[in-house]
Amino acid sequence: MNLPKPKMAFLILFISLLCSAPVLAADPPNAAQAQQTVAFVDKAAAVLSTQGSAAFPQFKVKDGDWWKGDSYIYIYGLDGTLLMHPIYPSLEGQNLSTLQDIHMKAFVQQLTAIANAQGKGWFDFMLARPGQTLPARKWAYVRTVRLPDGKTVVVGSGFWEN
Repeated sequence: MNLPKPKMAFLILFISLLCSAPVLAADPPNAAQAQQTVAFVDKAAAVLSTQGSAAFPQFKVKDGDWWKGDSYIYIYGLDGTLLMHPIYPSLEGQNLSTLQDIHMKAFVQQLTAIANAQGKGWFDFMLARPGQTLPARKWAYVRTVRLPDGKTVVVGSGFWEN
């Protein structure tokens, strides 16, 4: 490639940032909250692996074991279809893979990409807290789990950055 040095430097910087952005976004900022979120999702995955979709109603009980304050469990299909969400039940059954946050980040695509490629992982996006209108940065942890019927789903939870 025969580009002038400033253009070549810009191209190298751009490619470096492009390639490193997902890696930088993969580590949540608060270790204690992150550990709690992983444990919460792993516990939900254990329930799902034995009870399957019959467990969905218990994840929707406000102030229950699975929905306390800003913390709740949600479940997607590997294709981006929302299977269970306690706050947005009207969206269940819809493929949300094109849903974007205010920065045009297709966060459901990110969720399914992590699940399909790695089986588990972190990502961040902008979302308003329940009952609020202004979006804030949310960190989410997702992992795949196989239900008793053999279907693999993505279970997740997260926390808002303070």
